[in-house]
Amino acid sequence: MMKKLFFIIVLLVFAPCFSYAQDTVNLRRKVAQMLIVGFRGTELKKDNPIYKDIAELNIGGVILFDYDVPSKTRPRNIRSPKQVQQLNSGLQNLAGGRLFISIDQEGGYVNRLKERNGFPPARSAKNIGAINNIDSTSFWASQTAITLHELGFNLNFAPNTDVNINPQSPVIGKVERSFSANPRMVAEHARAWILQQSEHGIMNAIKHFPGHGSATADTHLGMADVSNSWSDAELIPFQTLIDSGIVDMVMTSHIINRKLDSVPATLSYNILTKLLREQMHYNGIIISDDIAMGAIANHYPLENALEKAINAGVDISILSNNGQNFDPKIATKAVDIICSLVEQGKITPERIDEAYNRIMSLKYKNRLNVNPGEFTPHKYYLDNGKSYEIENTGDILHN
Repeated sequence: MMKKLFFIIVLLVFAPCFSYAQDTVNLRRKVAQMLIVGFRGTELKKDNPIYKDIAELNIGGVILFDYDVPSKTRPRNIRSPKQVQQLNSGLQNLAGGRLFISIDQEGGYVNRLKERNGFPPARSAKNIGAINNIDSTSFWASQTAITLHELGFNLNFAPNTDVNINPQSPVIGKVERSFSANPRMVAEHARAWILQQSEHGIMNAIKHFPGHGSATADTHLGMADVSNSWSDAELIPFQTLIDSGIVDMVMTSHIINRKLDSVPATLSYNILTKLLREQMHYNGIIISDDIAMGAIANHYPLENALEKAINAGVDISILSNNGQNFDPKIATKAVDIICSLVEQGKITPERIDEAYNRIMSLKYKNRLNVNPGEFTPHKYYLDNGKSYEIENTGDILHN
């Protein structure tokens, strides 16, 4: 009797500790799903930090590059079709079939899979838009999507839905990343691109919200202010595609647009929540552009950037590890930071759950190996989105 009483007392005393420990583990696994991480290596080895990030930390995804910026060397992850296929297969098997394996494969200048390495040709958005034939756009999109699927990718940060306002924009117009200066043409070609990706099992991320096409500076290097050049016509492609219910993710821009807020869009509650979610009725995943880019990294410590981004509405943060520096522990650091922010009350558990449920719902929809019991299904993805009619997209800021 005494032993039984003692056991009950022990349970009563330590049960809260067990519960807290379990909650901490669950929080860390949820937070890790909110990260897409870059790494070095053309093959998967156990001593590579990304191995532990996937197997133990449970990160949501990885991103592959052909060029390593910090060391100014090639290859980083991409050498040949067979090598990439083997690498992606190893990554996905390690994750139990639940990993976002992503890439920036737009074509043209933003082309990680180069012909000289044995990959098929890929035309730029400007080139495709100049032809202005949807069948042609669909062809090039399908070629890209088939290639990505065969290599083991499931997420392409494309199509680019920036409007070519400034043809000399250093990261959009000048490098042929926009389909057109006409926002409705951009939407039309982007829609064709998305449909082809979807047909071949490749998720999409339209970018860079709320529009990067008028910028005169490069956010990879530092701040880019579009306050005097941006117009709300740049929202038309985003709104059109959101209304069609085919958008998987919206990627943020790091531009500053003082017509909307005084901070970079990635960190702006006004832009991501009030505008994108509430006015434009988008309820899917918001993914940041790379947090390592100069517009963020040069002005905001990682802790500050993650806090502001998540509270602004970002569900997934890209940590490319391909900016000024390479940090093999970046994923663990980010998880530690975000969990600490939750414990301090600076980010709510509800905000983490909201992001986590969106992420897992999209993975489930796309047949990644996710157990439905692990999350609360998110209506946006499981219902393939919802369509909203807006008579005048140009007036959206004033609704």
